[in-house]
Amino acid sequence: MTEFTPFSAAAGGLLIGAAAAVLLLGIDRVAGISGILGQALWPDAGEDRRWRLAFLAGLPLGAALVALVRGPLVTDVAAGTLTLVAGGLLVGFGTRLGNGCTSGHGVCGVSRGSPRSIAATGVFMGVALVTVFVVRHVLGAGS
Repeated sequence: MTEFTPFSAAAGGLLIGAAAAVLLLGIDRVAGISGILGQALWPDAGEDRRWRLAFLAGLPLGAALVALVRGPLVTDVAAGTLTLVAGGLLVGFGTRLGNGCTSGHGVCGVSRGSPRSIAATGVFMGVALVTVFVVRHVLGAGS
């Protein structure tokens, strides 16, 4: 499934929302990936480390399970290795600067009515819109 469909988008959104709700209602933790990863790597994470590592392990394991059921997802990445590494570093810097990632702010923070998360998500979306416009229409790439 490589094409967008309303069903796949709704199913994915429901699964992400359900996972975030289970984590919040079950153990009172927010499903922000940068925070989960950052705290799992912290030397004094203690007992908190177990659920974080289980959550992180579930991400590739879930993808592997889907690949077993539906077949591998074929992707075409037009960017080179240096661009991907630079993008990853910029995302990491942005999550530290924004005190969280898109999953933490957009999925969990907005649903809890956090003003900081609502503002951060607005900034994420605004910058994404401007970036796509510049890359596609000003630089002429990606079309």
